[in-house]
Amino acid sequence: MTTITLVASGDLRESANIQCWPAQAAMEARLAQVLEGMGHRLQRAHGVKDGAGHGFIASQREGMDIFAAIDPDAPLIVAEAVWQYSHHVLPGLSTHRGPILTLANWSGQWPGLVGLLNLNGSLTKAGIAHASLWSETFEDGFFLGKLAEWLDTGTITHDTSHVRPFDGDAGEDAALVAAIAADLRRNKAILGVFDEGCMGMYNAIVPDELLMPMGLFKERLSQSALYHATLQVPVAEGRAAYDWLRAKGMTFHLGTDPATELTEDQVIDQCRMYVAAVRMADRFGCEAIGIQYQQGLKDLLPASDLVEGMLNTDDRPDVTRPDGSVIRQGRAIVHFNEVDECAAIDGVLINRVHRALGQPVETTLHDLRWGGPDLSGTHEGHVWVFEISGAAPAAHHAGGWAGSESHRQPAMFFPAGGGTLKGYAKPGEIIWSRIHVEDGTLRMDIGRGRAVELPPAEQERRSRATNPEWPIMNAILTGVSRDQMMARHKANHIQVVYANSVEEADRALRARAALAAELGIQVSTCGV
Repeated sequence: MTTITLVASGDLRESANIQCWPAQAAMEARLAQVLEGMGHRLQRAHGVKDGAGHGFIASQREGMDIFAAIDPDAPLIVAEAVWQYSHHVLPGLSTHRGPILTLANWSGQWPGLVGLLNLNGSLTKAGIAHASLWSETFEDGFFLGKLAEWLDTGTITHDTSHVRPFDGDAGEDAALVAAIAADLRRNKAILGVFDEGCMGMYNAIVPDELLMPMGLFKERLSQSALYHATLQVPVAEGRAAYDWLRAKGMTFHLGTDPATELTEDQVIDQCRMYVAAVRMADRFGCEAIGIQYQQGLKDLLPASDLVEGMLNTDDRPDVTRPDGSVIRQGRAIVHFNEVDECAAIDGVLINRVHRALGQPVETTLHDLRWGGPDLSGTHEGHVWVFEISGAAPAAHHAGGWAGSESHRQPAMFFPAGGGTLKGYAKPGEIIWSRIHVEDGTLRMDIGRGRAVELPPAEQERRSRATNPEWPIMNAILTGVSRDQMMARHKANHIQVVYANSVEEADRALRARAALAAELGIQVSTCGV
């Protein structure tokens, strides 16, 4: 009987670790049963902590100390039923010689799949060999067959036949692509980075030397500066932005207890942060900005998520300079959630290409949170749940601002509260993409799909199975199965943008793929 070592990376926030631990424990118990039935024993490298209420690795130092005691040649499973901070285990995995398997439960309850994909993207960027697997029941044929393959060989071969190298042809938009690329290289653009490395996302940090040849440069900004700038915004200005949102028809679910409910004061402070962020982007000449929030600001200000969605839409409250002029009136200021610099590159390219083509420019990243059949029977096949706490623009929601609402962020993630920008994505043609770092180069996967409308009961079921406070896009991807997507995708995030028709979406995809290739990114088309 072979012993398989198991580690479980967790959150930096103990409140999340405690609340999510039962799901992790249940998954590990089921996995142990399956492995025992296959003639193997699962052994945790670290126990449940006395008095802590969970058994997660909760810091980088803790992870290093645990890995120091692990046989470096042992077969190792990193099992995740929750969101995890990859840097807790990345140092240990970087020197582990035995076969590594990242594994997650197929569940929307906690973002285990999101944690898995972040770890996979981080391992890929670091050049650490690994296999990956996922299952809802841990007894389906796909899972059992692939697990047996890993136990026998230390590797897993997945189907990635949907991936093809982009041919480089921009079609009718060759001149447009050349002009945008030339402008970026000549005039250059700035990504405003409010502290790097959010939530251990090593995969979301792009080395400067990969950005510079494209004409992209980082302005490294401090979240303490944003905090200070927020406090300098008069409450009256924050209230004016809040009144603008209400006049647009947005619904705020307000209460009186700031510890558990969304309060008007929290929303007004979010609007003050919005004003401060716009002014800082203008002051430093940033084409796009990314706020980390989850580390640092979470203890000082209400959540940045409403702010991010406000920034990411052309239709947003005016913000003025000291001379009274309006900053980028009627134009989105691209925000890359959680300071994901790969998404920042994508967001800038989308904004430029789509604006030039007369297509919707509003874009956001989402987590690949979960998915499954449409239980209403309205749509066939796998319907993904793309979900993110912030950055989703109201323009993506059915009904726009009037179809959007704000709920208090969960206290276990957001102790200072603040509201979300919740809505259900409107039906329509989408282009999805992801830029990642691999072998020291930038890579882009890009494909097509459509956001679909579901009956209210099915939408509500999916929302309740995840974080019901957060915005959702229910999406069907073109020519890419669930398992193909999971096998190939090198990130927890996926970038999405709408186009006005099938033909226009295909054209926009080709133009952006060609622009990325012209800028030196290795582009693959997926399913198209």
